[in-house]
Amino acid sequence: MNEIVFMPAHELARAIRERRLSSREVLEAHLRQIKRYNPSVNAIVTLDEERAWQRAQQADDALGRGEVWGPLHGVPVTIKDSFETAGLRTTSSYHRLIDYVPEQDASAVARLRQAGAIILGKTNVPRQSMDIQTVSPIFGRTNNPWDLERTPGGSTGGGAAAVASGMSPLEMGSDLGGSIRIPAYFCGILGLKPTDNLVPISGHIVSLPGKPRRTRQMLVAGPLARSVEDLALSLAIVAGPNGRDWEVPPVCLGQPVERSLRDLRIAWSDDFDVAVSSDTRDALAKLAGLLKPLGCRVERCNPPDFDFGLAWQAYAGLLGAELHLDIPQYLCKGAPLASALMFGDEPTQRAMMRGLSMDMRAYAAALTQRDLLIGALDRFLTDWDAWICPVTAGPAFTHRRPSIQRPGEPMEIDGSQVSYWRRKVCFITVLSLTGNPVVTMPAAQTADGLPIGMQVVGRRWHDMDLLSVAASLAAITGPFPKPPGY
Repeated sequence: MNEIVFMPAHELARAIRERRLSSREVLEAHLRQIKRYNPSVNAIVTLDEERAWQRAQQADDALGRGEVWGPLHGVPVTIKDSFETAGLRTTSSYHRLIDYVPEQDASAVARLRQAGAIILGKTNVPRQSMDIQTVSPIFGRTNNPWDLERTPGGSTGGGAAAVASGMSPLEMGSDLGGSIRIPAYFCGILGLKPTDNLVPISGHIVSLPGKPRRTRQMLVAGPLARSVEDLALSLAIVAGPNGRDWEVPPVCLGQPVERSLRDLRIAWSDDFDVAVSSDTRDALAKLAGLLKPLGCRVERCNPPDFDFGLAWQAYAGLLGAELHLDIPQYLCKGAPLASALMFGDEPTQRAMMRGLSMDMRAYAAALTQRDLLIGALDRFLTDWDAWICPVTAGPAFTHRRPSIQRPGEPMEIDGSQVSYWRRKVCFITVLSLTGNPVVTMPAAQTADGLPIGMQVVGRRWHDMDLLSVAASLAAITGPFPKPPGY
């Protein structure tokens, strides 16, 4: 059973199609894993066991008739609790939605079902996905499988913990400011933030159901998994227009040209004018050192005309402008929203506070600044197949008080105090702003055995090419490392 729960989703699907495993056997193995580990990890908060058994039986019966539903036929998957799931409670960890049962699936969920996946359950999130830890006022705290005293990150923290601990082979998550990438890093798995507007986001709860949609920029849906192959398979399933999200263009993903490591051009950086831990710097430098003898062109550099300070302020301003449409009252009490949500530096706080009261002229100016920064990064990436950089300034940290109503506690990086948000999101929000596809993947481990991850950044709309590069890098960094004890 332990072997089954750590098989990648695409291998499970193949084993089911070839009748080496039944869908019921795969489901049973995952339910046993959930029963054993979920009480301590608290990753899955709503389990749809009865319907999952029914669907697994139907999947096996269909194969007996020679029917294959799709590339995930009979494979159980989990869904972040901010995506609507037909007939299954969806709360977004917000008290006003504690009993909300949607009548239809979010677009990404519907496409997973159409591909043959079985929805196993919903995973924990912080209140309305608004923190880089996962502490729900409804369901409690999710713990990191690598160390239960540490956070799995947020906001897709429950999903990352479920995948890392073998409770789920595949999770559908979302990312506005690192909500796929940070949990993937902290839990030692892989996550994909696709190009903006490549995957429909309809049915994802940020605004309350029935309210105006308030996040039109930077929010994306994407998978978390234990292999690059699963990320590519998932993206092919969920990407493309749906008749509801009119921003999603009919872009053909295509098939990337397979290239050897010696043909790759890799830029890397550990410096966004923000301190990173020494083990993060060492991990990236070591990877660069491994790639050079293999024939890769490798260079430590940043985009020459990209202003990180302006990028953080543009992100903060746009986020503030969109959040103010439907901001819950609890966000407006206590500490200023900018202090609660952003980095703790005054220019960025001022940018977010301006965003909360932006008029159309100021909003257009912020979008124009975004356009310039997108162009600067795009020009840089014409010379590189990928740009590697940190995910956050350091690995998973010990649990802290939830920071949505007040500034987060300062943290230590190699003996220096760094503000809660600056430590965690400076490397993340730059790429949320530009909308580039990013694969987060394990790169190394700290001396005490915690995962160290990296962001692998590609050109906009070249997601499959980026995944091909990530697969080549995975041959160097190695397969998914299972947490001890699982």
